[in-house]
Amino acid sequence: MALSDFQDDLTEASKNLIGASKDSVTWYKDQVENAKKKPLLKQMSSPEIGKMYLYYYDAKYKDRLPFFDMYPLTIPIEFQNSGFIGLNLHYLPPNARASLLNSLTTLANNNKYDDSTKLVVSYQLLKKYSQFSGYESCIKRYLYGHVKTQFYYISPSDWSKVVMLPLQKWKINPNAKYAGSPPY
Repeated sequence: MALSDFQDDLTEASKNLIGASKDSVTWYKDQVENAKKKPLLKQMSSPEIGKMYLYYYDAKYKDRLPFFDMYPLTIPIEFQNSGFIGLNLHYLPPNARASLLNSLTTLANNNKYDDSTKLVVSYQLLKKYSQFSGYESCIKRYLYGHVKTQFYYISPSDWSKVVMLPLQKWKINPNAKYAGSPPY
């Protein structure tokens, strides 16, 4: 898949959220059906910078946080002691996810959108350029000890579909000192 095709898919998806959601749901159902024959997603024991993953997360400070996403859809951007910093796209509504991902594709290391593709991205790079609007609310720190599953790898050829799926699961803490609610 060429870069322009991928960006066209994301642009079209953000313009037609209902249709894109239906396409994403159809894709997801097909993946579940195919999972009966082979694994749905490739499982990895550790993430790679610039690739996309889905996993189960149990936040260390869940008693203090007003809410967190138990199923982050994350692009790691920096490794740190005992974890990593990542962009959790679930902190944006689907059309804003598509828009941010569309901007991020300019950082892809190639135009193939296959398993060799990854984003060449860092926190410093995101801060430097205004074209990555919306990334600020997605920046989260994840600790390996609180990742409760393998990392499920999302192939770049599927990014435009997965980004539209409502896979987030917000864990809301009604007793948090600073009450809040999920971003949408």
